[in-house]
Amino acid sequence: MKFGKEFAAQMVQEWKEAYMNYNHLKTILKDVLRFRKLRGAPSPEAATSHGSLKRRASLYRAFSGLAGRYRGSPRKSEDEVILVSAVQESGGDEHYQTLFLNASDDGGDYELVFFRSLDSEFNKVINFYKKKVEEVMGEADDLSKQMDALIALRIRVDNPVVGGSNIANLPFHGFSSVSESAVHPPINSRNPGWSSMEVIREVEMSAEANSEDSNKGTNNENYKKDMETFRPASLEVLDFVKINVEPETPVSTKKKVILNSNTGLSYSKEGLRKAEELMNQAFVEFYRKLRLLKSYCFLNQLAFSKIMKKYDKITMRNASKSYLNMVDNSYLGSSDEVTRLMERVEVAFVKHFSNGNHRKGMNTLRPKPKKERHRITFSMGLFTGCSAALLIALVVIIHARGILNSEGAPQYMDNIFPLYSLFGFVVLHMLMYAANIYFWKRYRINYAFIFGFKQGTELGYREVLLLASGLSVLALGCVISNLDMEMDPRTKSFKAITELIPLALLTLLLVIIFCPFNIIYRSSRFFLIQCAFHCVFAPLYKVTLPDFLLADQLTSQVQALRNLEFYICYYGWGDFTARTNKCSGNRVFESFYFVVAMIPYWFRFLQCLRRLFEEKDSGQAYNGLKYFLIIIAVAARTAYELRMGMALKIFAAATSGAATIMATYWDIVVDWGLLQRDSRNPWLRDKLVIPTKSVYFVAMVLNVVLRLAWMQTVLGFRQTPFLHSKALTAIVACLEIIRRGIWNFFRLENEHLNNVGKYRAFKSVPLPFYYENKRI
Repeated sequence: MKFGKEFAAQMVQEWKEAYMNYNHLKTILKDVLRFRKLRGAPSPEAATSHGSLKRRASLYRAFSGLAGRYRGSPRKSEDEVILVSAVQESGGDEHYQTLFLNASDDGGDYELVFFRSLDSEFNKVINFYKKKVEEVMGEADDLSKQMDALIALRIRVDNPVVGGSNIANLPFHGFSSVSESAVHPPINSRNPGWSSMEVIREVEMSAEANSEDSNKGTNNENYKKDMETFRPASLEVLDFVKINVEPETPVSTKKKVILNSNTGLSYSKEGLRKAEELMNQAFVEFYRKLRLLKSYCFLNQLAFSKIMKKYDKITMRNASKSYLNMVDNSYLGSSDEVTRLMERVEVAFVKHFSNGNHRKGMNTLRPKPKKERHRITFSMGLFTGCSAALLIALVVIIHARGILNSEGAPQYMDNIFPLYSLFGFVVLHMLMYAANIYFWKRYRINYAFIFGFKQGTELGYREVLLLASGLSVLALGCVISNLDMEMDPRTKSFKAITELIPLALLTLLLVIIFCPFNIIYRSSRFFLIQCAFHCVFAPLYKVTLPDFLLADQLTSQVQALRNLEFYICYYGWGDFTARTNKCSGNRVFESFYFVVAMIPYWFRFLQCLRRLFEEKDSGQAYNGLKYFLIIIAVAARTAYELRMGMALKIFAAATSGAATIMATYWDIVVDWGLLQRDSRNPWLRDKLVIPTKSVYFVAMVLNVVLRLAWMQTVLGFRQTPFLHSKALTAIVACLEIIRRGIWNFFRLENEHLNNVGKYRAFKSVPLPFYYENKRI
């Protein structure tokens, strides 16, 4: 793989614009090379002696030391090509500037442009790095104060007799005492026989051990100075601390609204356990930020090394050594704050949250990347092939036996088809989600971060395709077995068993979803259940992006929800052994037919109200108005579908038209961020992930066309001579699911670009302790 592609693949995508623009500098060097070829300069391929094996080893040479980075004899003073200097700006920051000494040579103008661009990129990188290092140092101070409060809370909860309200502890630069983790291990890992005398002995032994480790294992003077300093960690900090560890529930939401204040400090073991969980998450996320920041520093240093060696190769000059010496001596190459902070986080986390188990602590801080398993690909291919074979067999059976022209065809379409079409809707939605994941990964959209998946638990497109194809095999197998049992004289009398096959399949699906055992992607299933629960109690939970995205998916699965209602009616009040139902004309069924269609939009309406209350964003008011208008339109369409009548048709058409126009505008302009007249890409937006602009225009047209299919009920296309009304309804529902799949891709693309614009690459973890309405 070429370095440019490897460099882009390893970037933190939300920081993409803060990295060195390697491709831009490479383009300038191509101009230099083109000019030199026109002037008849020697080819760099002929002049260089670098072999392919040595080029492959360049990644190692770049950071293995100055001796291994460069080749050849030392340069003389007359060989100097550039002079690099640091200029102090008015704000105290350093601005690096390169003086090209051979600007009068042929092609010197091109090289001068290269060095100006190189300086601009380097200053951009180093300023961003300094800013991020300052941020993490501030966060380290916050975590240190949080740990002080946590240690004091541990002491208070256990209430050891150590003489007064103070206990000697050893401070740890940027964090609380390492020794205290031995004195006060996490509450879940303490031994029952732990006593106050052990506290005193552990303090003395841990202090002595840590002093020895610091003298042997580090040469940093600041570290030694901190490790030699003792200070008492007073329990009085608890008098000024409030704690916010109560999980967000409907009850806690009501308390916050009524009381409008944080809870006081709880000295219970349950409160301590929740505080430790929050601090554990905060440390893990903070360590991840440090790792990515260190990777950012490494990759940019490597990129500058690569581009300068490419410059030397093209121009046959020796400029790289001077420039890379400057890079090494700059803040980017010489600062070690991030590395030292990572070491301190590791030691503090292992001792405070892993009970001294280094392997366990590091596995938590550095979760192993998810591996692609061959058995997943094999199983996916197997089930996909089986699904295709079963689908072909089903078509052959229907045509060979003339089922569509038989007397029982209308009865089958009215009673059995809605039962099985539910699984078709679910499979289609899963296929669209798998396609979304594939293209999100292809265009480097960080969907796992946007959804908030725990690292290593997110499903890839292969896993989703495996689940979709597996469900497809079960559903198609049940359809064929149902038809075969009905046509076979030996099993034709078993009508009850035949009709119960769809119910058995639905029951199996629900059992798998709610299965508590760690099988079939339990973390993903529970994440889905949690989001669904938040949707049901929408106004009582803080609305996150996965919550309202799931509610958006449900708005495209209205027909599936109605089919679930039909399951209850068919098996509860109908005579399924005779394949008849009493749903049509039933007042209760018709009432729920209204309600079920409006439930997803009602969830979104309540979520908009909650976000308006919390975020004070007027855009949520307009979004809520959109969903309220859709609720009215859905109610009018449902009433017209059940009752008919010209007045209902006019009202349904008017409300549906208004809702369609507003929803389409919101999809394209707000959710996708397109149709910006003054953008760099006319009528699109400034930043695009897909290089082919026509894709966006095609997506906008498809969104409008598929939105119009939503109005098929009031447009008079409820029946056709070659399609049953149930089949037409299913086709329209499938079109809406396809539209939702297209919407999902561009919605997350826009969210990703917003994160990129704000350099937002980490999720915020709430800290448990507050001091005077501020986090300590």
